[in-house]
Amino acid sequence: MTVIEESRPFAQQLSNVYFTILSLFCFKLFVKISLAILSHFYIVKGNRKEAARIAAEFYGVPQGQGSWADRSPLHEAASQGRLLSLRTLLSQGYNVDTLTIDQVTPLHEACLGDHVGCARILLEAGANVNATTIDGVTPLFNACSRGSAACAELLLQYGAKAQWESCLPSPTHEAASRGHSECLEVLISWGIDVDQDLPHLGTPLYVACVSQQIHCIRKLLYAGANVQKGKNLQTPLHAAAQHSSTEIVNLLLEFGADINAKNSDFERPVDLAAPSSLVERLLLFHEATPSSLCQLCRLCIRNYIGRARLHLVPQLQLPTILKNFLQYR
Repeated sequence: MTVIEESRPFAQQLSNVYFTILSLFCFKLFVKISLAILSHFYIVKGNRKEAARIAAEFYGVPQGQGSWADRSPLHEAASQGRLLSLRTLLSQGYNVDTLTIDQVTPLHEACLGDHVGCARILLEAGANVNATTIDGVTPLFNACSRGSAACAELLLQYGAKAQWESCLPSPTHEAASRGHSECLEVLISWGIDVDQDLPHLGTPLYVACVSQQIHCIRKLLYAGANVQKGKNLQTPLHAAAQHSSTEIVNLLLEFGADINAKNSDFERPVDLAAPSSLVERLLLFHEATPSSLCQLCRLCIRNYIGRARLHLVPQLQLPTILKNFLQYR
């Protein structure tokens, strides 16, 4: 009985300690929620300086790093294509490169929404055309993801970088995978490397074959993409055979794809085709039938001219029928 009476004070003290910790946690949570609501109120009212001050004082976010707070009215106007609102907000002094927590700018939003007019206003106001989010996404990537060739052309005119040396998300690969051939055509016209090889994706041609985007495949091949370059040892023909697309397989073979190429598992394209499928029959037929002299000559001439000079073929002093033949037209 005496032992129980002696243990009660200790148990009560322990209970008080837990209660105190819980109280402190709840108070801290309440303060954070209150600050978040207060910051949001200042953003809605347009007082972003006060919101930034709160962020700097309580969250340790430097005020010089753009706007701390989440989507601003500028983001909303850009994403919804509201030109008049966008002009009004900019005239009121809003920072054209206002950032969200994820480093998204209004220009990102305008391009993702295919709002060319809004993108032009932002660029004319000095928006950073190569701004990147925390995921490395640029406005040009958003334009290609949406399929906005007009936005892509506008961004490139203002100095957007079409390709990056690092492994940032690639506008070219995005356009190829989503079948946005018009965006791809714009990028090609600005001199991109159509054989850009990313370790985790491969080449744009390989990505287009995996996604079975035949219009993009045509654009890339016409622009001189290497029909043998894919992802590691996996060629575009491997991808096409695996996805059972006779039209794509025919197109790749026409551009000189090697039917005997082997991947890292020593498999040829025919080994990846579904048994008794049309693709398997086509590959077996092509294996048994030699390429025509016309096709071999065309491939040889195109290789000799080189990818960088293929666009000059129409200027050659040759009959139109021969120029069309060299351009697969």
